Amino acid sequence: MSVNALYTDLSGYYDLMCADIDYHAQSNAIRRLHQLFGNEGSRHLDLACGTGPHVRHFMDFGYASRGLDINQPMLDMAASRCPEAQFTLQDMSAFEVSEPLDLITCFLYSIHYNDGIEKLKACIASAHRALTTGGVFYFNGVDKQQIDNDLFVKHTAKRADDTFTFRSGWHYSGQGEKQSLRLSIEKTNAAATQVWNDEHTMVAVSFAQLVTLLEPYFEVHIFEHNYDKIIPWDTTSGNAIFVCVKK
Repeated sequence: MSVNALYTDLSGYYDLMCADIDYHAQSNAIRRLHQLFGNEGSRHLDLACGTGPHVRHFMDFGYASRGLDINQPMLDMAASRCPEAQFTLQDMSAFEVSEPLDLITCFLYSIHYNDGIEKLKACIASAHRALTTGGVFYFNGVDKQQIDNDLFVKHTAKRADDTFTFRSGWHYSGQGEKQSLRLSIEKTNAAATQVWNDEHTMVAVSFAQLVTLLEPYFEVHIFEHNYDKIIPWDTTSGNAIFVCVKK
């Protein structure tokens, strides 16, 4: 068995790595929340859109959707999935749009890819500038104070003759504004087993800190991390959905 560092570009593995994610359920839940809190507009941008599965669902719901990511190979795959949509290569911590938006989404904890508090602040300010009056900024987040370094998620998928096992988990030292997402990919076939490891530095923030950063710009509503039911956050769980309405 060989073990290597995984190159930073995950585009070749991304859809396989996320094969167990119910993109339709996630997109539909946020569509429902947007119906409750939004301004009835349909101009939508997905931050850190990856290969575009959420954009695809929002377009199918009738939104005029587009995507933004910092990884061009991901955007190339997104454009193939959603040829009607516009995709742009930008950093979500400082992005610009050509017209005001009604909904900005950021799924899969990608808000944490702002790898420090200052970049997170800039992302929040960029989202506020990009939204029209009554527009909604949605994302899901993890509270740094609730991270268990021993927990991880795992799933297996097959492609041709290869079996892939994907593992990911949060790691936080217990202090500071940096946490990491640790990833591993194991590929097994009849000939050999290979393992790649990677680690992404991300912003660590408590929910109390996050609300403090958001409130100058938005009316903040927090919900349980549940895409089947709309349930107010219980104030103790470490994963939550944030629905932020532009003031």
